[in-house]
Amino acid sequence: MDILNKLIGAASEAKASDMHINSGSTPIVRLDGALVELGGRPWDEETVRAAANSLMNEEQREWFDKTGEVDLAVTNGNEARIRCNIYRQMGRTAIAIRLLPVSIPTPEQINLPETIVNLTKKKKGIVLVTGPTGSGKSTTLAALIHHINRTQNKHIITLEDPVEYIHTNINSVIHHRQVGTDTQSFASGMRAALRQDPDIILVGEMRDLETISTAISAAETGHLVFGTLHTTSAAGAVDRIIDSYPADQQQQIRVQVADVLEAVVAQTLVPKKKGGRVGVHEIMIANTAIKQLIREAKTYQINSQIQLSGASGMQLMDEALLRLYKADTISKEYALAAANDKVLLGSRM
Repeated sequence: MDILNKLIGAASEAKASDMHINSGSTPIVRLDGALVELGGRPWDEETVRAAANSLMNEEQREWFDKTGEVDLAVTNGNEARIRCNIYRQMGRTAIAIRLLPVSIPTPEQINLPETIVNLTKKKKGIVLVTGPTGSGKSTTLAALIHHINRTQNKHIITLEDPVEYIHTNINSVIHHRQVGTDTQSFASGMRAALRQDPDIILVGEMRDLETISTAISAAETGHLVFGTLHTTSAAGAVDRIIDSYPADQQQQIRVQVADVLEAVVAQTLVPKKKGGRVGVHEIMIANTAIKQLIREAKTYQINSQIQLSGASGMQLMDEALLRLYKADTISKEYALAAANDKVLLGSRM
């Protein structure tokens, strides 16, 4: 659909991260975290539904008509990759579009700390990238997989819903599997991946006990697993995994998690003073001390251990925010909005 392709092209050129199209209103984009109207005439239901139909294949249209929502990722006429959720609201069609970079960024382009990039050298274990929706988790993982693809000879399997970044084989062999199309679920895809001779498995979302359990098993059998969780801190990610198990299994799983966890990167995106957004990262490397805290159910002490381990590249989210504030990269307002301990961070500004 030409009007949609032109709109996506304009939004991409403006460096918008998301776009919302609703019946009865003009399209809206998210620029540096703020919602901005694009102007022009409001779209009617017929135009919005035609735009939605142009994005979906026949199977997806049938699913949307049956359930009222569908997730998909496509490459549009501008060769821009987009992730979409098409849904109904008040009986009308609506489209939420995530605009993905045309090319996969390198770690340097998105300013990933060297400590995070070095996680690609791990041979086995679990590396988690956590954060709220829209915090750039998928982009960080894509950059790390791209780095491995350029520098190592590995077999990589990705499990996503939907597939966002499509990698071209360079030095590694990469197979993308889309949940709902290529495999029934993250859990079934994980189980099958163990029989597909992978070196590395990327799990788009560790959303249920079965997926988490299979990921731990994969790490225990010598694979490197990258995954995501929706937590705002490294310690929170550890708690989320353990709390997903029944109470009578949690002590055993603490030992398993301590054995296989390599690192947690919690991240968010914060608007910069001069425009654009910057990634801010909390980094926890599972060293001997942190593994012991996990085994002993003392995750509440993990933050203190991260503070003591700055020399090895670890950092708390609030420490990273403070550095960016002192460098005049971000404002006090946005730094405090993203902080885990707003009172303590405010007292240091």
